[in-house]
Amino acid sequence: MFKKFSHSLWEVIKIAVIAGLIVLPIRYFLFQPFVVRGSSMEPNFDSSDYLIVDQLSYRFSSPKRGQVIVFNYPRNQSQRFIKRIIGLPNETIKSEDGNIVIYKNDSEKVLDESDYLRNNGISEEEKLFFSLEEDEYLVLGDNRDFSSDSRQWGPVKEEDIIGRVIVRIFPFNNFSKIVNPAY
Repeated sequence: MFKKFSHSLWEVIKIAVIAGLIVLPIRYFLFQPFVVRGSSMEPNFDSSDYLIVDQLSYRFSSPKRGQVIVFNYPRNQSQRFIKRIIGLPNETIKSEDGNIVIYKNDSEKVLDESDYLRNNGISEEEKLFFSLEEDEYLVLGDNRDFSSDSRQWGPVKEEDIIGRVIVRIFPFNNFSKIVNPAY
């Protein structure tokens, strides 16, 4: 009886160790779960949405405009925030007539955010101006009226970016792959 029990216990321990050796590297180096807290990304992400963050892709390519990222909050590195990348390194970003305008290398582009915003999101009275450095990104929430973002605490450093959101898995009725807007 004891021999049978110890054999069963040994089998359970082996399975747990093997599962840990498989799951832990995936969890800590490739993909990470993230739960949305608050309304800053509505209507695209609701509070309590359960997301999967790809931590691997930014080791091979730089973040792109429009991607939704998770990063360490610049004022408290123990907190993680979710926002959308609006400005890229070495760009100047301004608001003009309620629109976001991007300047780089003597060219100018008005950002069309109609794919993910109910409105342009920047009030005509709000003056937005950022001149980004080599490793800085301007991030904004999709719900601009209720978002704490780069407008309050400045650009996000590339080293603080954890990864990009690739899929929403909960709630199940909203299961979806996250597609980046085409500008």
